[in-house]
Amino acid sequence: MLTVRNLTKRFRATAAVDDLSLQAAPGEVVALLGPNGAGKSTTFLCLAGMLRPDGGTIAWNETLLGARRGRTIALIPETPEVYPNLTVWEHLAFVAASCNLGSAWEARANDLLDRLRLQDARDALGASLSKGMKQKTLIVATLLVDAPVFLFDEPMIGLDPAGQRELRELVTELRAAGKAILISTHMLESAQTMADRAIVMKAGREIFSGPLATLDGGNHDLEGAFLRITA
Repeated sequence: MLTVRNLTKRFRATAAVDDLSLQAAPGEVVALLGPNGAGKSTTFLCLAGMLRPDGGTIAWNETLLGARRGRTIALIPETPEVYPNLTVWEHLAFVAASCNLGSAWEARANDLLDRLRLQDARDALGASLSKGMKQKTLIVATLLVDAPVFLFDEPMIGLDPAGQRELRELVTELRAAGKAILISTHMLESAQTMADRAIVMKAGREIFSGPLATLDGGNHDLEGAFLRITA
């Protein structure tokens, strides 16, 4: 169980994340929703160790995680930044070497490249990749690491329909493998399709937690209900 208690991150006088608590169990997909500026990406950066929280605790199976928690929590960020002078395959080799994955990673890497239709670009430099191809490169590189927790920050942005479909299937496989998964997205239909439950944030705080189907009270107007509670 990923357990986050009273997470707080401030930028000067602004609380980007304000006393946020959440949990994600193995084999569960949790959608993190909210308008722009709600604190979703900041939350993910704090969980992954990319930002230092000002308060709160992050634990996996009741063991507190320190600053070096990248082996436990793997993040696919919203902005797909890659090394311009490394090829797609060199990105994967770099991750494999950094994480001591041995030699078994190559078969997994080739399978993921095939599934995301990136095999033809394996020797292309990062500087030449489109946004969608950069996103796919980061997805493949991150999924090489067998972390128990995966964070996907707006993963569908930039992906073509085939890539979006394949990513949904990969998320389903990760869930079946017992991974705890958090997905930040503005795409309510995707969240409803993939997630077991949702957390809605506004101004850094949780304002709703539960199955998305209960957000609109059964009125079949998920978008309207979301807009009302985040107004």
